[in-house]
Order: sequence, then structure tokens, then C-alpha cells
Amino acid sequence: MLPEILPQQSRHESISTIRSTTNTDESNLRLESTLQELLSWQVHIEIEFPGNDLVTLFKQEPLLPGIILNNNQEYVGMISRRKFFEYMSYPYSLALFSTKPIKILYKFFQTEILAISEDTPIVKATEITLQRPPQIAYEPILIKTTCGKYKLVDFHQLLLAYSQIHVLTLVQLQQVEEQSRVAKAGFRDLQQNYTRLIQNEKMAALGQLVAGIAHEINNPVNFIAGNLVHAIEYSQNLLNIIRLYQQSYPEPETEIKTAIAQIELDFLTTDLPRLLTSMQVGTKRIEQIILSLRNFSRLDESEKKLVDIHEGIDSTLIILQSRLQNNQIGENINIIKEYGDLPQVECYAGLLNQVFMNILANAIDAIEESFVTCTERSRSISHTLREGEAPTSLLRDKGKICIRTQLTDDNQVIIRISDNGLGIPESLQKQLFDPFFTTKPVGKGTGLGLSISYQIVVEKHGGHLQCISTFGKGTEFIIEIPIHLNSELV
Repeated sequence: MLPEILPQQSRHESISTIRSTTNTDESNLRLESTLQELLSWQVHIEIEFPGNDLVTLFKQEPLLPGIILNNNQEYVGMISRRKFFEYMSYPYSLALFSTKPIKILYKFFQTEILAISEDTPIVKATEITLQRPPQIAYEPILIKTTCGKYKLVDFHQLLLAYSQIHVLTLVQLQQVEEQSRVAKAGFRDLQQNYTRLIQNEKMAALGQLVAGIAHEINNPVNFIAGNLVHAIEYSQNLLNIIRLYQQSYPEPETEIKTAIAQIELDFLTTDLPRLLTSMQVGTKRIEQIILSLRNFSRLDESEKKLVDIHEGIDSTLIILQSRLQNNQIGENINIIKEYGDLPQVECYAGLLNQVFMNILANAIDAIEESFVTCTERSRSISHTLREGEAPTSLLRDKGKICIRTQLTDDNQVIIRISDNGLGIPESLQKQLFDPFFTTKPVGKGTGLGLSISYQIVVEKHGGHLQCISTFGKGTEFIIEIPIHLNSELV
């Protein structure tokens, strides 16, 4: 007796009724569409029927992905078209099982069956399905309805629906992006705008700070520097008069002799010129620092112009000088400059100097961290060593930052800044330029420095910024910018 697909239906009617009639219009799929809306098959057969009935059903329905097995109308399992014909292709299999109950055949190739609730979203169901073992990757998906019944969805039908939802998602994303551009309310725009606001605020605060320092320090320094010239001249004149008195009156009064001894006149006449000269050197040093601050912030240069890249790097290093001579770790950080022959570069000098500041400050942080780490490890094993024996396995090279510049044949300026710190784990390198990502402790880093640097190099200058790091050996940042800015960049 041949099992009926649906009782009291003609063959043509059975074909159309086999499929789920909840929603057969796939063009109406939505992002949140569920399995209930997909075309499905509801072909059931009792396991007591002969195996030849399976062949008949599969031949009757060429698109039928599988048949649900029941025992007294209770679900038992499922036989897919692919697995069935694969097994029936073996020698004598068809002749052996065609007249025997299906339950005997089913014992030979029972496989893991994926059953999913019909209210599962198509996107989630696809994700679950693709995680199946390779041997059952193309098997149909068993759907359990809310009333406890079972039906089948073809794996390819699921992928087709997923691809349609994917296209729909892209379309909607494009619409959202367009709306975001018009309304400037997209998350990405908000995030970029926020980081730019932070950057502008930081640069404005730095500009105000430098202007205040220049105004408050430069005036008294100029006053001191200008008067030191006269002080040196006056002191020399007074010392010359004293020498003349000594030559004319080699034997002064007792009171004068006592005063000369008390003030150590010989030492004073030798040390006073040196003292004034050192004060003059100090004022020149202060003037140099102020000039470096002005060059760094470029207070009067908000537009792009031709600048000397090396001058910007040197100004940044002067500002960071106190950190390079670090008393906290008891070591100085050496700066190695390997400058190439560069022409003047068209750029936003203040912004580019901020990139140098961020990268060099990170390099100093990395070296300091490596010193601290090595010191702590050294102390932890020091009790196992003889007194006076150094833990040579933990000794490290002195802190070193190397800055290299070069000009390529295609008129690109490359600036390489490398350090011999601890390096960055590979798992974190892809996130370095993400806004607000930081590996530093709370309160020490905002996670904006490298993100802003990336925007400055890539968006403002049309260049490239990349990081190459080997954990335990060090990190190198490579900045590449063109000599001349593209006129379309703003």
C-alpha cells in the first residue's frame, strides 16, 4: 500500500499542498523573518511501510529533500534524499531493502538530525546550520512547529533565503547610511565627530597653553637675557678696577685684607664670569624650548604649508626631553636619528606634530613598562642567586627609540619610529587604531591618541599609518605621506 502524501488529494493538489502555505512569497522576506515563512515539505511515512515506497515518493517529487518517518503517527526520524540514494547505490541495497520495513533500513544510516523551532529567525537558523559537521552539512533542516508537528526545509532553500535577507540588509544599510549622511546622526559619524572634537579641543588647549607660556615666560626671559649682556660687561669692568687697585695698592689696610679673605676675592673673580656665562646658556635653553613649543603647536599655521618634517620631529623630542631622561626608572632613553634627505613637505604641520607626539609618547611608555617588568622579574628570582650575581637572563638593552626618514621614488615621505619595548601582542594589533581602545591602566590613557593619529595621516594627508610589532622585541610605526597634498583632501 503506497502511503499518501495528503489523504484524498489528487497528485497535482498534493504537490501544492505539501509546501507550507504560511508565506510562499519569498520577496516579502524581512530582516526578522523566521523559518515559518520559508517553503517547507510535510511528507510523512510510517516506518512499517516497505522501503520501495520511499523510492516511489522521491520519484514522484523530484524536489523533495527528505521524508519524515513516523511510528503510529509519532515522529521517529527523517531520511534525506541524498543519504537515501547514496545508500541505495551500493550493490544489492535496493533489492535487499525494497520489500522490508523502512525501520530496518533506517537503522543502517541514522545520522544526527538538526531540529529547529519554526519561530527561529532565518539568520540565526543559518548560523546554527552552518555549524553542523561536514558529513551532514547539506542535509535538510527539520522544523518543529508550535503545535508539535514536523516539516522539512531544504538546506539550499535556507541559504537562498539567507542571501536574500543579506541583500535586503545591505540595501537597508545603504539607506541608513544615506540618512546618516544627511542627518549626521549615524553612530560612525557621531564617533568620528566626537574624536575630532576631542582632537580640536586638545589642540586648542595646547595652543592656549603654549600662548600663555610664551607670554608669561618669554618676556622675563628676554629681560634677563638682555640684561645679562650688560651684567657681564659691568662685572668685567668692576673686576678690572679691582685688579688695578691691587696693582696700585699691593698692601691694603688690615680691614680691607680681612674683607678680601672673607669674600674669597680670588675665587670670586674667577667664578663670577663663569656664573654669568652659565646663566646666559640657561636663558638660551629656555628660549629654545619656547621656540620648540611654538614649532610643535604651529599656533599661527592652521592651513597646510610647506614645512621641514625633521624640524617638527626635533621640536617634539625637545618637549619630551624630561621623559627621555627618566629618573623614575633610573635610565635614559637613547634617541637614534637616521634622517634622510627630505624636501619640504606640504602638510598640516600642527596635526602632523601631534602624530609624532602620540607615537613617541607611546614608545616611551612601552620602554618604561619593559624596564619595570624586567626589574620585577629580576627581584622575584634574586633570592635564588648568589650575592652579587646578576640575573643575566633578565638583563635587557638600554631604552632606545630609532627615528628613520626617507624619500621614495614615487615622492612619498616615510617616517619610521621604532622602540625596543615589550611589543604588542598580535591579538591586539588589529584594534590599535580603534577609537577608545587602550591597553593602559584607567586614568593613564584615553584610547584616542592612535585613533586621532590614524585620522590625521589617512584622512587629512591621504597617507598610510601601520604598526609592525613582535611581542617581546619591540614595535615600529610607519608613517607614509605624499610630498604634495591632494587638492580634494580637507
